Amino acid sequence: MISKLLQIFLATVLTLLAPLATALTPAPPELSAKAWILVDADTGEILVEHNANEQLEPASLTKMMTSYIVSKDIHQGKISEQDMVPISVNAWRMGGSKMFIREGTEVKLIDLLRGVIIQSGNDASVALAEYVAGSEGAFADVMNQQAQLLGMNNTNYENATGWPAEGHLTTAYDLSLLARALIKDHPEHYSIYAEKYFKYNIDKPQPNRNRLLWRDKSVDGIKTGHTEAAGYCLVSSALRDGMRLVAVVMGTDSDEARARESQKLLSYGFRYFESAKVFNAQQVMQENARVWYGESENLNLVVAEETQLTVPYGAAKKLQIDVNAPEQIEAPVALGQQLGTVTVSYDGELLRELPLVADREIPEAGFFARMWDSIKLFFVGIFS
Repeated sequence: MISKLLQIFLATVLTLLAPLATALTPAPPELSAKAWILVDADTGEILVEHNANEQLEPASLTKMMTSYIVSKDIHQGKISEQDMVPISVNAWRMGGSKMFIREGTEVKLIDLLRGVIIQSGNDASVALAEYVAGSEGAFADVMNQQAQLLGMNNTNYENATGWPAEGHLTTAYDLSLLARALIKDHPEHYSIYAEKYFKYNIDKPQPNRNRLLWRDKSVDGIKTGHTEAAGYCLVSSALRDGMRLVAVVMGTDSDEARARESQKLLSYGFRYFESAKVFNAQQVMQENARVWYGESENLNLVVAEETQLTVPYGAAKKLQIDVNAPEQIEAPVALGQQLGTVTVSYDGELLRELPLVADREIPEAGFFARMWDSIKLFFVGIFS
């Protein structure tokens, strides 16, 4: 009898817990690092974070901004990949990681960009900074202006390389914003981050310091950094089944550790989350909605922009979409005017609320047409 009751009790408990087991996502991994963050590159959704807004020294992660500005200037036609860049004494004398350019020579700009991205060349970074802005100090001002434009509000640059300097600081969150911008805004140059080797002025090619490029074929960037104060840092990105994640790990204790801890974040994100495309741009949510007092009688209610959400793995097919439209729409109606909302929920939790907007303009009708609509509405009200 007791055994039978115990079986019933356990079965009841398991039944009650089953929905929770499918809804809950396992706890994220704890990393051996000062700060980290994992984001969906397309939606910006933060999946995991720890001390993500703590200001830390970025070391050579700084060069992500250096390359971003160079790519932006190329895109705007201010400079060209084929420009020959003069190499100054300042650039040639830079210590640390080097591309091995020589004072008094000229180097093709695209080669310098590869030297920054693949070899993490301090010399190449200074050469580009001087070419773009006249001096490294002036280039740092440009970097800070761009950081503000990207919403990197806790970042300050003092140089183009990440060479230790007082006040030269950023955060894991700010670096995730920069990484997403690199990927989205300049894909033609972002592809360089996946290149494993580059050779210039030496017998053997230098390898990219990002170990994950060799360990995980889905990883295609982004940048390593290291100084004694900053520790070993890595911003990485990977693309699997249409979902791109960006991981930022700062302040680990070794080259191996930054790769290992970054892989933990990426593996967790891809295992337990998925990117769901919920709406296309201008997707119709209510067709031929009746409009009163207007020159036209109907319009469509649409979601204006393409919408993607990051959801627990397996949830994409279980999203609940509810349209909340007004019972009565009256002209005049402007193109793009909000006339309701659409909500997306999962397991009872509201994930996103978006405006429903008019897909066309409908001017107000003339006096007699409006009077006729008033009469029709009167009878609609009586018989409804």
